[in-house]
Amino acid sequence: MYPTNWNSFGAIGAMALKQMDRSRQARGQMLERAGYGPRPTPSTILHSEPGLNLRRYGPHAAEAPPVLLVPAPIKRSYIWDLAPEVSVVKRWLERGYRVYLAEWLPLDDDATAQDYGLADYADRLLGACRQAIAADGAEGKPVIAGHSLGGILAAVHSCLYPDQLRATVLLESPLHFQPAFCCFNKLVKATPDARQIAETFGHVPGVFLNTMSAMAEPQAFQWERLLDRWLSMADPKALATHMQVEHWTHDEFALPGRLFAELVESLYRRDALTQGELDIGGRRIGPRELSTPLLSVIDPRSKLIPPAAVLPFHEATASPRKQVLHYEGDIGVNLQHVGVLVGRSAHARIWPAIFTWLDPDLTRAAGTARP
Repeated sequence: MYPTNWNSFGAIGAMALKQMDRSRQARGQMLERAGYGPRPTPSTILHSEPGLNLRRYGPHAAEAPPVLLVPAPIKRSYIWDLAPEVSVVKRWLERGYRVYLAEWLPLDDDATAQDYGLADYADRLLGACRQAIAADGAEGKPVIAGHSLGGILAAVHSCLYPDQLRATVLLESPLHFQPAFCCFNKLVKATPDARQIAETFGHVPGVFLNTMSAMAEPQAFQWERLLDRWLSMADPKALATHMQVEHWTHDEFALPGRLFAELVESLYRRDALTQGELDIGGRRIGPRELSTPLLSVIDPRSKLIPPAAVLPFHEATASPRKQVLHYEGDIGVNLQHVGVLVGRSAHARIWPAIFTWLDPDLTRAAGTARP
């Protein structure tokens, strides 16, 4: 089912992936011309370095509480700000927050960029974001919120710097990996060492990750998407969001080889973070190091990120206050995995509940968020 000799796969595979990249890019451009591109909130770039732009949204005063949003580092970050009616960025702004977003960028195809690993993303680059937020005059510690692989980065950063953060919000973020419930287990078992893949590609192409994901969990990445499009046909707003997410799924970029290898080997193969054995720059961390207030959002129906991939880590943290919210899905989100970011019921129910948990007084003063 999966390639096992990655060295021999390299030349032929690279050619095939380049062709797939061109096809996907062409389809994405077609969807853009059809009007399904993002409609983002105005922002400014507060800080920039290789691999990262830190975006700042809104004119809020310095006393407004800051939040740092952390997307997954494999597709574009505008899924957090897809359109005004389904923009997580706007929901935070409506609640009176100063909003910052770590916009991950493609890296140059050189040896230095390929060597960007988990410590670069979860420690150095997110640390640079926090420093830039403080230099921007924001008062108080930021909330950090991450989705999917971005939630892994946010969780690692919270383990490293719990005293520098106000709270941690993790949205369908896989943090505990066991063969019984991990849909990528067969793929991981078929790969002797993920560093072979990294060495073959340098940067591991987004289309490769997308293809492997679809093979590992066809229900989430293929059949549910087809069903969602069919169900969206009767609702123009739902169909528009579905097609905007479809455009976003084609707007991907490569992972640095080292980051890919460390995610697979340290997390998916060894479950090092939940076991308290993840090494980040010489520091060994696990859930007991995460002592900020913690909120986790899970989808009880998900086979991609089932509750068993989240709850053991959540329960093992040292957080003095924690909560789990259940997201039950939406029509019109294309991928249910991103529904918590772009789904209408998520914006009507999940996000108000998150804000109530963070600060009940601020939430009452701000009023009810619009779906």
